[in-house]
Parts: sequence; structure tokens; C-alpha cells
Amino acid sequence: MIVSFLTNKLLHYRGVAGVLTVASVVGMCFAYFYLQGVQKLDPCPLCIFQRVGLIVMGIFAFLAFLFNPKRPLVRVLLMLGALLGMLWSVGVAARHVWIQHLPPDQVPSCGPGLDYWMDTLPIAQVFKEVFKGSGECAVIDWTFLGFSIPEMSLAFFGVLLLLIVWAMRQAKFP
Repeated sequence: MIVSFLTNKLLHYRGVAGVLTVASVVGMCFAYFYLQGVQKLDPCPLCIFQRVGLIVMGIFAFLAFLFNPKRPLVRVLLMLGALLGMLWSVGVAARHVWIQHLPPDQVPSCGPGLDYWMDTLPIAQVFKEVFKGSGECAVIDWTFLGFSIPEMSLAFFGVLLLLIVWAMRQAKFP
């Protein structure tokens, strides 16, 4: 019964789009309500950028789930938008993990916050500063089973990336 449900509903395009949508909501709720609300952790600029990619992926997955387009090209384009959002998150999370594993003497110094950069710098410069990283991005404030938040995020985003690729395969080009 469960196998039949999985193969007939969840593992097809609309089901995967629904799972991606739920994963986006759950991921954002975990970050906002638990990490920020309960643990009182403020997100660093790289964490915020990871969330942006997760939101983009969630929006495209929700549109795919909501409209369930019949045309394969539209299905692929919606999942391409989700894929781009998730590739962004994977890239930012990988950079974040790399910064956290730098030797202490190579960690970039702390600088002004993202709010300051957004108010004073052109957007291209903001991106450059965020990706340089800062000392606050290297700090490991919280772990679960020995993994930092960026490491867990990278694993989570990797699974979502595989689901998006699966959904693109389910678009069924004739």
C-alpha cells in the first residue's frame, strides 16, 4: 500500500514538487522559529543568503505543485528555477562550511553587518563582501550530532537538489 502510494503519487512530478515545497517551509520554520526564536541565534550574512536560495526553490516548487503544468517544457522551466535557487544555496553553504574549517589565523576578520552593507554599498559590492565571509560566519554557535548549521544545511540542500533533478526527469518529454 505504501509502496503503491509512493510510486503513484509522491515520486511523480507533482508529488516531488509538493515535497520540495514542504521542505522549503519546514527548513525556513526551523531556521526562523527554532534557531532564531528558541536558540536566539542571529543568522550571519551567508546564512541569510542560503535562506534566499531556499525561498526561491520553494516558490518555484510551489508554483509547480499548484499549477501542475501538463506541458513538459513548462514543468522543466519551473524546476529549473527551483534548481537555480538550490544551486545557489548549495554553493553558499559549501563556502560557509569552507570558512568554518579554515585555520583560526586565516579566518576573515569581522566586519559590519549585512544591514550596513545593504545601506551603504552597491549590490555587487555587497555580494563580494558577503562571499568573502567574516569572522561571524566562521563561528560555530550550535551543533547537532557534531555537525554545524552550515554542514547540516549543505546536506539538506544536497537532498533537495537530488529531488529537483528527479522532478525534472519526471517532466516526461515525448
